[in-house]
Amino acid sequence: MAKAAAVTLSFLLLFLSGDLLAVNGYQKTWCVPRPSSDHATLLANIDYACSQVDCRIMQKGCPCFYPDNLINHASIAMNLYYNSKGKNQWNCDFRGSGLIVITDPSYGNCLYP
Repeated sequence: MAKAAAVTLSFLLLFLSGDLLAVNGYQKTWCVPRPSSDHATLLANIDYACSQVDCRIMQKGCPCFYPDNLINHASIAMNLYYNSKGKNQWNCDFRGSGLIVITDPSYGNCLYP
């Protein structure tokens, strides 16, 4: 019985320490649009994010221009905004269309901060 309690306690502490790492910023995160986001939402997110941060990295001729599509450009803009504002959960909300991920969306020479 005592051994089972010790194992349960160890698991609980491990679980909590993982949550604390994520909360304290040790877990790398990125902000991307939800796959279900529509065209108008993606455009609004790009417009808003790029009015607040420098989005030149996704201009033609820059590392993050290709693929030249709305979801890619929204992903870059939203993550630039999220990163510049301190990576708080609310900085990736974008009226419910943002999604925080733990898989780095960088590709080729396009590196997400």
